[in-house]
Amino acid sequence: MRQVDLSPDVHPAAAALGITRDTLRLRGLHRHEEATDLVLADVGAHGREFLLIPAASMAWQAMKAAAAADGVSLWLESAYRSVARQAEILQGKLAGGQSLDEALRWVAPPGCSEHHTGRAVDIGTPGCQALTESFETTRAFEWLQRQAGRFGFSMSYPRGHRQGYGYEPWHWCLAAPAQA
Repeated sequence: MRQVDLSPDVHPAAAALGITRDTLRLRGLHRHEEATDLVLADVGAHGREFLLIPAASMAWQAMKAAAAADGVSLWLESAYRSVARQAEILQGKLAGGQSLDEALRWVAPPGCSEHHTGRAVDIGTPGCQALTESFETTRAFEWLQRQAGRFGFSMSYPRGHRQGYGYEPWHWCLAAPAQA
């Protein structure tokens, strides 16, 4: 994973929201480059298209099929997200009355989201409200804990991680390719 020093002028959207270099440094956040080579990875029940980089798309499809073969249903709630879309999500939280610190507990600053890479997925399953901690009580989560590594995915934000986000049992990311 390429780490780049991120200052407020790197992404004007982050600076416009009051996010400073100190905010990023204190949480150990770094920049995630936006993917440019994206493919259709899946289509949701309501026709929403989800994009990922080719390797992540292939890994997602293989993992989803293996889970289905084991009787576990997985679907995408979110995949690739642009820096601009990330800024819109954060702006919505702020407009809804959340403080910046509160909003940053659940939403990465623009430029710092794993979703920008096209390797991160938010996973849903039947009988579980999307993007909630209750995902950890599902058969899907149990299956992912045992099997996701076989497909190159790992949970990014387990309990006690140091980036300052809440626990996200639904958020999994394909490992970055090794740099030569």
